[in-house]
Amino acid sequence: MKLKISHSNTYSYDAPVEYALQQVRLTPVNNKQQTVHAWDVEIEGGKKELWFDDHHGNRTFTVSLNPGNSKITVKASGIVETHDSTGILGLVHGCLPLWHFKQYTKRTKPGKGIKTLSKIINSSDQLSSLHELSREILSVASYKKGQTFVDTIAEDALLLGSGVCQDHAQIFISATRHAGIPARYVSGYLMMNDRIEQEATHAWAEAYIDKLGWVGFDVSNGISPDERYVRIATGLDSKGASPISGLRLGSTTESMIVSLQIQQ
Repeated sequence: MKLKISHSNTYSYDAPVEYALQQVRLTPVNNKQQTVHAWDVEIEGGKKELWFDDHHGNRTFTVSLNPGNSKITVKASGIVETHDSTGILGLVHGCLPLWHFKQYTKRTKPGKGIKTLSKIINSSDQLSSLHELSREILSVASYKKGQTFVDTIAEDALLLGSGVCQDHAQIFISATRHAGIPARYVSGYLMMNDRIEQEATHAWAEAYIDKLGWVGFDVSNGISPDERYVRIATGLDSKGASPISGLRLGSTTESMIVSLQIQQ
């Protein structure tokens, strides 16, 4: 399936900003699940300082805001052909050892609730039990917007009993790591069958399963990623795989407008 994607984030400030930097992880790369035919990242109100592939293999741009500006727009667009692999990326190894993906972060440190969830995982049948874990997470923490925030930790979202794709992925990752299985967070795009205009990017989790390698689990939708998914970044949690993250000097207030279109 060929997907056409157009995505822009506009950041506005209530006063001119003298210094701001952003790390932009909005460039998909070729792998078993996707082939990138065309892609471009444009900056309005700032400039690209450099690009690099980070330790997770994410194509990353460092972007600076033009001094004195009060607005910057990051635009990413292109065409990606996707290939349905039933959610299996495979035995792919980058520069990071698998034990790296067993480490907890502040957002994925398990509490009592997640430790109880992790008991679902059966070491003798990892794949089936991880699908069961995914179903159970959605059962006890329903999908609901406006209940959690960008820095909500997994255990808190579970205790709240609701969340969005970011929360579901981090609960899954935390429980999976507690069971001793490597897991990571994936950010990307999901083409919705009933609309072109979308509100935000998507997120899911991957676990490294014996003999299969990395396998994806989209807890929010109750499936493994298929050809409607495009991956753009991976990390230990939502912070590490954030499509855009940054810093600025001063006490200005920031607002953001997102425009995202995905269509076949």
